[in-house]
Amino acid sequence: MSKICLIGVGRMGEPICTRLVAAGHHVHAYDIRPERREAILACGARYADTALAAATSAEVLITVLPGPAEAAAAVDDSVLAALAPGAIWIDMTSNTAADARAGWDRAVAHGVATLEAPIGGSPKDAAEGRLRLYTGGDTVHLERCRPLLDVLSDRVTHMGGHGTGYTTKLLVNLLWFTHAVATAETLLIGHRAGIDLTSLTRTLAGGPASSAFIQDHLPGLLTGDYLTGFGLDRIVDQLTAITSQAERLGSPHPLAAAVRALHQEALESYGPAGGELAAVALLEQLAGLRLRLPN
Repeated sequence: MSKICLIGVGRMGEPICTRLVAAGHHVHAYDIRPERREAILACGARYADTALAAATSAEVLITVLPGPAEAAAAVDDSVLAALAPGAIWIDMTSNTAADARAGWDRAVAHGVATLEAPIGGSPKDAAEGRLRLYTGGDTVHLERCRPLLDVLSDRVTHMGGHGTGYTTKLLVNLLWFTHAVATAETLLIGHRAGIDLTSLTRTLAGGPASSAFIQDHLPGLLTGDYLTGFGLDRIVDQLTAITSQAERLGSPHPLAAAVRALHQEALESYGPAGGELAAVALLEQLAGLRLRLPN
């Protein structure tokens, strides 16, 4: 079994840590927040008070961090140099190719292989080993890591070379947020037009315009669940990253730009802790209606 350095033991990193330990790996975990020490110990991992201490002689480095800035700050030359010879770094952060490139270059200089595997799914999915992993990098590195990744995911998809995994995660999120606000707009228009919300919801769920959002997340929204576990500031960062990439590629993206702008407006209204469906809450506020089914 591998000695693993895990950096980032938050809402996703904690269940990942637990599953790695349960699979028999020797996990040395670090989080920038000292108050996460008890959670790390409860996972069965060894607590390290620095990233360097966690990385020393580790064969695998896994980063599960909120965004590009945190990943760049956590993995410096000292951390990479402390890893075991022939180590591999798996970045599970919602990152971008442009932001990750300097880290890849540093890793190569230290003889450390790299694989990106940004996460799709919830903490519950992580606890049950049902994450979706969008991997990018050399297939040789993916196959080397596959037994470990299979502990965490039942859907490991190789998207291509470096950067493709990160971009896929951003595209998946873009489409999910687009579905969310488009569904909310549709329901608000229908509600205003006098259509029974229960009937309209059932019709959408059973029709050609149904989606995973309608099937899996709309029922919660209709009870007032705005999925507040993920910060609205992070959502805007991700939407900005993918629209900026579209701009650089010269790809038309008027709908993506509108979705990003709506989430930016929600961030300005509600602040960073608004949640994944805060833009829907903003639409409800503008409409003067709440999307709620009768009890």
